[in-house]
Amino acid sequence: TGPMSSECLGNLLRITLSAEYFEDKYLSFSIVDQSGIAWELDEAMASQCGYTVTYSNWSNLEFRASAVSCRSHLEKDVFTVTLQVKASHTPDMKNAETHLKSASCPYGPRSPRELVCESNYMEVSVRKEVPQTVKHLIQDEPEDWALTFPEAKEGEASIWQIVFHQPEEKKALLVSDAWSAGYGLNTTDTRVLLRIPYTAEQIQLIEDQGITFSAVRSSTFYKQGWMILMVDTAVACPVDGVVYTNKTIIWTVPKYIQLLSAGATSFKDVLVEAGVDLHKLSAKEMASRKYVLSNDLNVITMKIPIGAEGGSYKTSVSSGQHGVKYNINLFLEHQWEDNKWGLTKHTIIKEIETPFEQVELAIINNSNLSARLMNVTVGMFLPDVELMNVTLEGVTVAVPEAVQHECLIYEIGYANGSKTYVIQVPFDASSIKKEYTRNDMRLYTLNITLAFITRPTSETFAVPVVAVSTVKDAVLPNARGFCDGKNFHLIITHGNVDQNWLPFISDWHLTPEAAQKYNYSLRDNGSHLAISVPFLSSHVNYEDFHTSGIKASLHLTLKDGITLANRRDFSVSCRFSPSELIQCLPNGTVVITVVKLVGIADLDTSLLVLRDRQCKPSLVTEKTATFKFNVNTCGTNRKFNSTTMTYENDVLYFRPGNDTPAYELKFVCSYAIKQTVNVQYESKKNAPPSIKPGFGSLALSLKIFKEKSYSDAYQESEYPVVKYLREALYFEVELLQPEDVRLELNLDDCWATNSQSQDSLPQWPILINGCENSEDSYRTVFHEVNYSSRVKFPQHLKRFEVRMFTFVQGTTLLQE
Repeated sequence: TGPMSSECLGNLLRITLSAEYFEDKYLSFSIVDQSGIAWELDEAMASQCGYTVTYSNWSNLEFRASAVSCRSHLEKDVFTVTLQVKASHTPDMKNAETHLKSASCPYGPRSPRELVCESNYMEVSVRKEVPQTVKHLIQDEPEDWALTFPEAKEGEASIWQIVFHQPEEKKALLVSDAWSAGYGLNTTDTRVLLRIPYTAEQIQLIEDQGITFSAVRSSTFYKQGWMILMVDTAVACPVDGVVYTNKTIIWTVPKYIQLLSAGATSFKDVLVEAGVDLHKLSAKEMASRKYVLSNDLNVITMKIPIGAEGGSYKTSVSSGQHGVKYNINLFLEHQWEDNKWGLTKHTIIKEIETPFEQVELAIINNSNLSARLMNVTVGMFLPDVELMNVTLEGVTVAVPEAVQHECLIYEIGYANGSKTYVIQVPFDASSIKKEYTRNDMRLYTLNITLAFITRPTSETFAVPVVAVSTVKDAVLPNARGFCDGKNFHLIITHGNVDQNWLPFISDWHLTPEAAQKYNYSLRDNGSHLAISVPFLSSHVNYEDFHTSGIKASLHLTLKDGITLANRRDFSVSCRFSPSELIQCLPNGTVVITVVKLVGIADLDTSLLVLRDRQCKPSLVTEKTATFKFNVNTCGTNRKFNSTTMTYENDVLYFRPGNDTPAYELKFVCSYAIKQTVNVQYESKKNAPPSIKPGFGSLALSLKIFKEKSYSDAYQESEYPVVKYLREALYFEVELLQPEDVRLELNLDDCWATNSQSQDSLPQWPILINGCENSEDSYRTVFHEVNYSSRVKFPQHLKRFEVRMFTFVQGTTLLQE
């Protein structure tokens, strides 16, 4: 049938425009007359000339024309209308395509009076040979003649005018004035026609049996030969009468309207028929659709179940909510006879739309756990809905672009035109929120918003979609802990749920800045989190104290980064040597650190004292107190034997108002009475020393230290050491045996290999003849070695720093 099809429906012509062809296009309508001139239609011209443009099922556009419409061609009881439609993709109608459709329909036998109630106009058509004479008219309406006769007398043949009867006055309009006022006027050899838009000034709202009508009472005058004739061109159309009860549409129309029955005293029904979309339905067809048509004494009633065949649901939006309205285009034809007009045919076209009804859209989660794919179906939607865009991760994108966010959306259509939309997103996509719940379970959440538009009304609404799937795939972090005599070490291996978990020690968030402040070590290489905390720290718990050692523990909690809920607890417990707490210096100074045990919760470290209560700590933290004093002060006792001299004192804690100590810690410092000390000296008079070559057995060690201070070496359990490129490695080479002060360690060559074999290839020199490699991008740095409690012979050690590197061949990384 092409983009346009036509159909004759009584004295109406219908042309249907295919939605598939004209969808998403701007349209203009014109009527082409016999001369080939196209007259563009607007709303005013359409209602004046007998044209109607409306939507039928879904998005099809429907054009209707009255048989006696303007610029239609009527010949031998056949009327022809030529419609021109221009379609463009832009509102300025540039590059518009032009489509012509000409259709003819029979102009069948007409009743003496025909009334048509279209959706945008009222029309009354009356035979000219109505059995009324001027004499009768003068007797019925003498005032009309006073208004019209002078103009009619001077006018040419067939020039006519209208008198409108209103409660307060009567108004006469010549045909030119009536046309300018928006009225449609036409005459044939046998009929007079008046067409009135619902917006006309002379329209009155009247009520008949509780139903409101738009009505115009008028008399039309025309010249017929030497006579001036008048016909009654009153018309009335119902504007309401529709109610909705128990999912049923009830349409009520009074049968004999007083305005249309003036002067008549007897009435007889001839025909009552009804239908849908201007197609009459038989009683059998109505029964199959569960329609009920009742013809009572005074009213005609039509009952239609909402959702019944013949109508259609259309998507509607109210306050942003999705819903539907049921639409049905009914028509009623009532023919009756009276003793004034004879036969009258009243045709009423009624476009009914039910109130908005909100509809919840189904969201079904059909996720495939084995394929790790979120699969969600949204709908059902009616055919008049289109998906415009989606909002994912706060970004709004067109539907084809959603695939760039690992989101595939496609439409599934059904035979009745309805459709659903399917959303597929992999579990591992960034748009899927992953949340650890319990044990080994993870919660995957898809949060996406779909934006829709309705056609042709262009209403928009959004559907938020939240789909949740629980999967047993959580890998929790695990940890190992150890101590090296001075520090706690905790190495946590990450799982797949702790990306946003935060480390806390004693409800204290361990950030890199906080770790640096307290001289802690916090490193994360993506797969492991390594934490080191000194034994003497305010975040360490001290549990008991014996001569065998101090039992201490470090507790670490991983918390959710958003809710701060506890997710995983780790702890490491070690026993440290008591010697870590006391230093007996050769000059008689004693430095002792006292720790607060877990079992003594009320102990205030700032109130700790020595035997002489005037001796108070020089440094206090929440869990430690440090005293620094000379052995000859603070009530220290001294004892001697043949080899040693011993100093004793006590650290005491007195609760306020109590002279009995609640806590007491005894400590002792012992000094050797006789001690041989090696003193180095040199004489300026001595000749410069000479080096003589010799042979012997040497014991050497090579260690890697964690920091530039060379105070903390890596233990065997920590190898292999993981470092990033260009991160510093601190090496120390020490001569262990013999302990001869006359010897000095000098390094000659040092090189790195790709395996544990020192002879394997490739190799890279770090030191050449005791010097750094000049070809290195980051040259080796030597560090000075000074005397300390650990270093008795600085000349027996060499320290140097190397930047981390890897072996490559071309652009390929070499691995063992």
